[in-house]
Amino acid sequence: MTANTTATILIIDDAPENLHVLGELLRPLYRVLAATSGEAGLRVAGGKPKPDLILLDVMMPGMDGYAVLARLRENPATRDIPVVFLTALSSPQDEERGLKLGAADYITKPIQPAIVNARVRTQLQAKQSRDWMADQNAALEAEVARRMSENDLTQQVGIRALAHLAELRDPETGNHILRTSGYVRLLATGLQHHPKFSAALSKRQIDLLARSAPLHDIGKVGIPDHILLKPGKLTPDEWAVMQTHAKLGSDAIEQAEHDIEIPLAFLTVAKEIAHWHHEKWDGSGYPDGLAGEAIPLSARLMAVADVFDALISSRVYKPPMSFAEARAIIAAGRGKHFDPDMIDAFLAGFDDFAAIAERFRDESSGTRPASN
Repeated sequence: MTANTTATILIIDDAPENLHVLGELLRPLYRVLAATSGEAGLRVAGGKPKPDLILLDVMMPGMDGYAVLARLRENPATRDIPVVFLTALSSPQDEERGLKLGAADYITKPIQPAIVNARVRTQLQAKQSRDWMADQNAALEAEVARRMSENDLTQQVGIRALAHLAELRDPETGNHILRTSGYVRLLATGLQHHPKFSAALSKRQIDLLARSAPLHDIGKVGIPDHILLKPGKLTPDEWAVMQTHAKLGSDAIEQAEHDIEIPLAFLTVAKEIAHWHHEKWDGSGYPDGLAGEAIPLSARLMAVADVFDALISSRVYKPPMSFAEARAIIAAGRGKHFDPDMIDAFLAGFDDFAAIAERFRDESSGTRPASN
């Protein structure tokens, strides 16, 4: 919009002669709308075309100009339209009152054409500048949002690529990372309003947990094939090597943290998950033998998700269990392997866990359906 015929000016004045004079003055340059009362003016201001400027008489019967301005400012559709008061009230107090209420300018009657044209032009130019700035800000915000979305997607792709790299070493895991990420999100969401966890499980934190979960077994890339892919039971020495994947994973993530200048929250969570997701509530897990709430919350969530998925999935050393069998084993681990509160939430939302497993079932080896 420029200060020419594309601008729309609304005149609100109860005196027809004033409307006529102002209309004759402004119509050669602008689109002019008119209203003879405050109520009518509000209806016109909220309609189409939307005024770029309102010239508003103060002293009108019924709703005066001050009340009209207040109503304009209350309405999101009209609150940004600049308003210039037109009035015979010429005292400094009257002008101050109008400006305090949000008027952009104050023109006293009798109307002087040159002054009206100059004030109108100035206000339209100011509005044009504000609109241009708003458009620029909106465009900038849209670009920032686009780039943040792109960076977010790039980060997620990077995480999945690393997780799939680990899967290449252990091909039978298939959609394991998709399922466990879904389980972690579901379990954390189920605990979000629990008094013990509400402060730690904000929406952002749950997003970080779900995003970091795929890296829980990244350390398996460091385990020799003859151990990782062994179809039978591992020897004690082989099991000791297998257990090192937890620290190998957290060490790799920690090294990545050292290589960047700005700390990333998801790497901190991913490191916790990778290092401690094999710890057990009773302290019998590995690698550090942590117990109870000494185990990070992220790792306690991951432990439930990881074990449940391992039970219902095929491995080189075992066939998949049914959902019912896996549910019973998880429930039996309450207070031993798993945080009791986690298991309560798991059991309460079990049908949703099963639905995630079905949705991301591995076609080749698969998870067994709940009826098995």
